[in-house]
Amino acid sequence: MILPIYLYGQPVLRQETEDIDPEYPELGKLIENMYETMYHSEGVGLAAPQIGLPISLIVIDGTVLADRFPECEGLKMTLINPDLEVIEDASPVSREEGCLSLPGLSEPVKRYEHVRLNWLDENFEEHEEEFSGFAARIIQHEFDHLLGTVYTDRVSPIRKQMIRTKLANIAKGKVRCEYRTKALRK
Repeated sequence: MILPIYLYGQPVLRQETEDIDPEYPELGKLIENMYETMYHSEGVGLAAPQIGLPISLIVIDGTVLADRFPECEGLKMTLINPDLEVIEDASPVSREEGCLSLPGLSEPVKRYEHVRLNWLDENFEEHEEEFSGFAARIIQHEFDHLLGTVYTDRVSPIRKQMIRTKLANIAKGKVRCEYRTKALRK
């Protein structure tokens, strides 16, 4: 089932999430719905807060980007209760980012190019792996959602001032999307 994407301004996008356990109700169906919603919205990642749930759950499929970013080849994963460590072995790199919760907007965001991730998969099996390049960026972007952070929090104050009106319009639902959304509607 395709779920609505919560837009910028929704309080759930600013909440820190709670860990879940294997008894979380209908977890398998939720994960399936998150993938379906992400694909329908043409995203490469989706965090549970973006569908209104303040839980530590992310789905990612960056394989569509593998032609441009080879490190995304095979990058399809379900992350439950992830723990992220940024490896600061070089200066952060600035690249454009967008977000399903901020449709029609993209901004340059500085992020480190290497991360170490610990997580549980959909079978609650533990994993630890390092990721680089654009794969690391996707993971950091989605992980931010679990902390109540959106990528525009990471842009310069001047850029944030320049997009203030666009952000307000997104929060009010004054944005065109090809997918279902849920806005604050003030």
